[in-house]
Amino acid sequence: MERYRTRPAPHPQRPPAQRRGAPTAAVPAQGGRPRPALGRRLPRTRLTGLGAGLFACAAMVLAGGIAWLLFGSSLFVYGLLFLPVAAATALWVRPADLITAPISAPIAFAAGAWPLSGGSGGFGGQLMGLVSVLSLHAGWLYAGTLVAALIALVRKAVLIGRQRRTPRRVA
Repeated sequence: MERYRTRPAPHPQRPPAQRRGAPTAAVPAQGGRPRPALGRRLPRTRLTGLGAGLFACAAMVLAGGIAWLLFGSSLFVYGLLFLPVAAATALWVRPADLITAPISAPIAFAAGAWPLSGGSGGFGGQLMGLVSVLSLHAGWLYAGTLVAALIALVRKAVLIGRQRRTPRRVA
């Protein structure tokens, strides 16, 4: 039976002190307790595909509520808020789930546009209002989806380039 590694292999080009997660040199503070060095990195946020979709939906519902409360249901403001949410979703998703970023962006746009749709007359009226918002403001929808797709494409190309440069070790 083959055993799989539970931890990723250390990066071959970095010395052990510079690996991610390794403690950095501590500078003694005046109180006697060490404080972290200035160059210490913060951990990178990596969401799963489902987590990225939930983040995007929650952020767009919040953006829709803000546009509804503060800007009188302005779909221009909502569209402007959609672009950074789509970009953040594509930047924060893990490399294995990059394909989910451009898929979850339009779903999140539709979820957040529901309070702004302004339909009346029950569920059918609300649904028709949402369809109208989606059709009349498809430019924002396409722009945000394009932003997410381009970021995911560039990230994937960088990952493929890194894999080709580093030779695989034969165990």
